[in-house]
Order: sequence, then structure tokens, then C-alpha cells
Amino acid sequence: MNNARITASLLLLASLAACQQRNEGQANDVPASDAAIPDALASAAPDEPTQEPKKSIIREDVDIGPSEAPSLEPVHLVVPYPAKGAKPDDTGRGLIDGLLANPTLQAGGQITIWGHSDSRGSDAENLAASRRRAEAARDYLASKGIDAKRMTVIALGEARPIAPNRNLDGSDDSEGRAKNRRVEIEVAAPNPSTADRAPENKGR
Repeated sequence: MNNARITASLLLLASLAACQQRNEGQANDVPASDAAIPDALASAAPDEPTQEPKKSIIREDVDIGPSEAPSLEPVHLVVPYPAKGAKPDDTGRGLIDGLLANPTLQAGGQITIWGHSDSRGSDAENLAASRRRAEAARDYLASKGIDAKRMTVIALGEARPIAPNRNLDGSDDSEGRAKNRRVEIEVAAPNPSTADRAPENKGR
């Protein structure tokens, strides 16, 4: 009888030990991330307001306004002409081409073109030569898209030299004559009404 009780007690202890080992194995099989979830939830404050992102101090609705455009000034260009030449040479055309990009000319100001000659020849011949030179400059500008109505041609002949035509001993001053054979182009600053016009087409 005692042996039977001892045997039953041993079997009961073995069963309890086996159950305990199974429970410990199941606890160890739980992932670490799942085990940490309750701690993370406990540390979070659900009622705490989330922080809003910082905003720029520059307001998009503030109108800074357009920057003030620089004032336009009159432009004066001297175009030299070759001896007995009625049209500008490569140098002269290059100078006029540079004028086309000037903001004052593009803004629509009036253009005055003066033609000059040296003193060789009669007054009538020199006046006619100076007119042909001024008209050639006007036509070249018109070929680049400048409205001919903006341009005024004035022939002055030999009346307005910028250098001596002769030396003090009476000999010919070739350098002075070359400086006097010229066309002067002046572009006036535009009036407000003409400045608002669209720039002319320079590609024609």
C-alpha cells in the first residue's frame, strides 16, 4: 500500500515538472518586439499634442512689387566712312549693329542721323555726299527692323568738322579728313508713351 502511494506521488511530481517545462518554453518563444509593445504603449502619452512643423518667416501673400527699372539715357554714336564712300564699311556696320542692342534704342526713342563730309570738293557736292551717307545709315537700321518713322536725316556737308582738313602749312591733313567723313547717330531717351511699346523686331 505504501509502495503504491509512493509511486503515485512520483508520477504526479513528474507530470507537474513536464507541464512547467512546457509553459517556460512557450514564454521563451514570444518575439522580443511583441514583448516590448506594452512598454512602448505605456511610455507614450496619447493625449500629448504633436509638434507642428516650423513655418517660413517669409510670407507668400506679401507683394514686394517690381524693381524700379534703370532710367534710359540718350545714346550718341559716331560712324566713320571711307574716302568717297557713300555706305558704311565693315567697321561702320559693326558699330551700328552694336547700337541695335542698346536699351534706349529698343525702348523706342527718336533717332537723329547727321551726315558729314570733309572739305574736299564744292559745298554742294559735300552736302550731297553727307546726305547719302546719312541715308545709308538710316536704310541699314531699317533693314534691321527699326521703324523709318523714328529716324530723321540731316545733311551738314563740311559745315561741322571735328578735326582740321588741312595742316597749318596748308598741306592736306588726311587723318583730319578721315575723321570728318562720318555719320553721327543720336537716340533720344523715349517718352513714357513710347517706352511702354513692345520692342521692335531686330531679326528682319
